[in-house]
Amino acid sequence: MVYTNKLHVIYGDGTLGLGGDGFHYIFSYEKGGLESLKLNGKEWLYRVPTPTFWRATTDNDRGSGFNIKSAQWLAADTFTKCLSDQTQLTVDGQQFDHLPIAPETNQFTNNETASEVTITFTYETLTIPAAKVTVAYTVTGDGQIKIKAHYFGHQDLPSLPVFGLRFIMPTTATGFDYEGLSGETYPDRMAGAEHGKYHVDGLPVAKYLVPQENGMHMETEHLTITREITENNADHSTAPFSLKVSQADKPFNFSCLPYTAEELESATHIEELPLARRTVLVVAGAVRGVGGIDSWGADVEEQYHIPADRDIEFSFSLN
Repeated sequence: MVYTNKLHVIYGDGTLGLGGDGFHYIFSYEKGGLESLKLNGKEWLYRVPTPTFWRATTDNDRGSGFNIKSAQWLAADTFTKCLSDQTQLTVDGQQFDHLPIAPETNQFTNNETASEVTITFTYETLTIPAAKVTVAYTVTGDGQIKIKAHYFGHQDLPSLPVFGLRFIMPTTATGFDYEGLSGETYPDRMAGAEHGKYHVDGLPVAKYLVPQENGMHMETEHLTITREITENNADHSTAPFSLKVSQADKPFNFSCLPYTAEELESATHIEELPLARRTVLVVAGAVRGVGGIDSWGADVEEQYHIPADRDIEFSFSLN
C-alpha cells in the first residue's frame, strides 16, 4: 500500500484497521474499542481502553463511608459492557447502516482510503439503574486520534469517584513530561500549584502506609509519555519513543501510574502492591476531591462531588 495523506481503511471480518505513514490502528467490534495503537512500529496498548469510574479510595473516603455508598462504581470500573449493536461507523461523512462484517467485507478490495473516520462505541454501566457512556474515536489522515467521551447522567445513582478513560500500556514508562499545574493536584488541592512545563522521572507512587488514590494532575494542556522497551522479543532497540496527549476543547486531567485503581484498592499495605510492569494512564473529565478536613467522617465539600445525574463530556487527542 502506498501511503498518501489519506487513511488506508481495512475492513476486517470483526475489526476496522486504519493505517498511514508511521501509524496503524485496529478497532475491535467484539472487544468494543481500540485494540491496537502502533506508532512507528511500537505498540502502545496492552488492553482496549475502557471508561473508568473508580479512583482508589482515600482515608477520608473511607472515614466518610464514600467507598460503601459508591461501591457500584467499582464493579462498573472492573467490568465493561459494550453494546455492540449500537456501535456506529462513519467514513468521510457517510454513516454505515450497520458494521461491515463478513461476508459483506468481501466487497472491499483492500485499497479503500478515507480522509476521516469516526467509530463510536456505546457502553452500559453495571450499576442499578444502568447509565450509558459513548466513546467516539475520530482519526484523520495525519494519524491524529481525537477521542470524545460522554457520560449520560442518570438519577438514583451515587456520586462518582471519577469519570475518564483508562489506557493500559505494555511496559513501564521511563517518565513523562506535561504542561499544566505543578505537582499532584485535585479539584480541592489546586490553590498552591503553578502553571508550567514539568518532567517526572519514572512512574512515582505516593508511599502511603495504606495504598490509596494519588498522582492526579489537573488542567493539563499537553502530556508526553516516554518508554524504552516493548514486549516484542524481536525488538532489541532501547531508543526512547513517545506518545503525545493533547487537549482538544479544553484542558484535561490525568494520572500516570504503574497500577490500576483496583490494584491500589486491594492492597492494605504498600508491600502488597505487585511489581511495576505496565503503565496505567487515566485521562479524566471529572475528578472527585480528596477531602482532608479529617478522616473520621467529614465528607468532601459539595462543590467537589461528581453528581451521577449530570452529563459529563470531555475530549483530547492522541498522536
